[in-house]
Amino acid sequence: MNQVNLTGRLTKDVEVRYTQSGKAVGSGTIAVTRKFKSENGERETDFINFTMWGKTVENFANFTHKGSLVGLGGEWQTRNYENNAGQRVYVNELNANTFDLLEPRGEQPQSIQSNNVNVADVNPFASKGNSPLDISDDDLPF
Repeated sequence: MNQVNLTGRLTKDVEVRYTQSGKAVGSGTIAVTRKFKSENGERETDFINFTMWGKTVENFANFTHKGSLVGLGGEWQTRNYENNAGQRVYVNELNANTFDLLEPRGEQPQSIQSNNVNVADVNPFASKGNSPLDISDDDLPF
């Protein structure tokens, strides 16, 4: 089974082109931070190329931009071609067919405090300033 799921940030806007038959094809790169730290205590990042086709890439390009946090799903592929110098070039990339937008469009996630929301209004168990909550052990289900 060849199934790959990656989460990362776009390194640039997706480039969408059209084949002679009119089918959309796009390509880009996402920066995926590794889970583990290197010997010097820093996290390393892999830059992974991807392609995407059809309506999927048109929608993806419309809702993302450089720096967008995205999830991509698809198959890993290796293709090759002969360059102008006559050398065989091998390319490894993700052929993405699904995507997830992992943050609000055009903005960074904001904390509750930056939205001027009082935590007591959000949390029904927080004190409203009148009196402290009176909960006895008998009220707990465990």
